[in-house]
Order: sequence, then C-alpha cells, then structure tokens
Amino acid sequence: MAMLENSSVTVHEADFDVAGLQRGLLSGLSEEGAIATFTGYVRRANDDRRVSTLELEHYPGMTEGSIKAIIDQAADRWPLLAASAVHRVGRLSPGDQIVWVGVASAHREAAFSACEFIMDYLKTRAPFWKKELGPFGEIWVSVRQDDESRAARW
Repeated sequence: MAMLENSSVTVHEADFDVAGLQRGLLSGLSEEGAIATFTGYVRRANDDRRVSTLELEHYPGMTEGSIKAIIDQAADRWPLLAASAVHRVGRLSPGDQIVWVGVASAHREAAFSACEFIMDYLKTRAPFWKKELGPFGEIWVSVRQDDESRAARW
C-alpha cells in the first residue's frame, strides 16, 4: 500500500474553515491541476425522524489511523498529490459542518474519483458511533444500506 506523504487526518470537536483547509491542501504543491472537495453537514431529518442533536463518539488514534488507511488506499488507485480529511465528533446540531474531504491531483477525474472513494469508505468503515436525539428519543445510527452499496462498487 502506498503511503501518501502529503496527507492529513484530523478528528476533533471544533468547527473547521473550508477555505483554509483547501489552502492547506495546496501548500507546497506546484503540479496540481485539480482539487475536489466534499463538505458534509448534519441533516435535520434522517429516515423521517426530525433530528435535534447528533452525538458522535470515536476511539482517538484508531479512528485517525483508519481514515489514513482509507486515504492511502485512494493513493494506491489514483495519482494523488495530496489528500486531507477532517471529521468532527461531540455534540452537533442540524446544519453544522461534520466532515470535509479534499483531494489534489494533476487531473480532475482522479481528484473526483478519489474524493468520492474516500467519502464512501469513510461513511462505512471509519470507526465512529453516531447517536441521533430528537422528539423520538435517542437512536444509535447504523450504516445505511445505500452507503454500503456505494462503497461496494469500488
């Protein structure tokens, strides 16, 4: 497995600055021709349930290592120059940013594909535990079947 030298993984409670993350992704690069990014937000409803709060838990160290392995798998498949992922944990509200993935490559096809691959695998394989809270009470969230199907295509 290739180890992408210019990569980073951050898991924390604080919000993040998308423009700053993209600038960081470009830092020191000169041959990039494409950047693809994805920013995910906490949904207000999930499976017809109105969500008031989303709580995310993780195992520090293990979670970052798992996400780094996903990025390295992407680097095995596509010619990447850089890749970064940021994921928030703790208590989040609907509309809050929750995840950001950025990928730099010489060509757009590789950047788009790698960004989507990282996000699909992050949704299904990264060790996060999510609990939704709302008028329905509390529900631990399982991986969605459509997310599993998307990841299986890779």
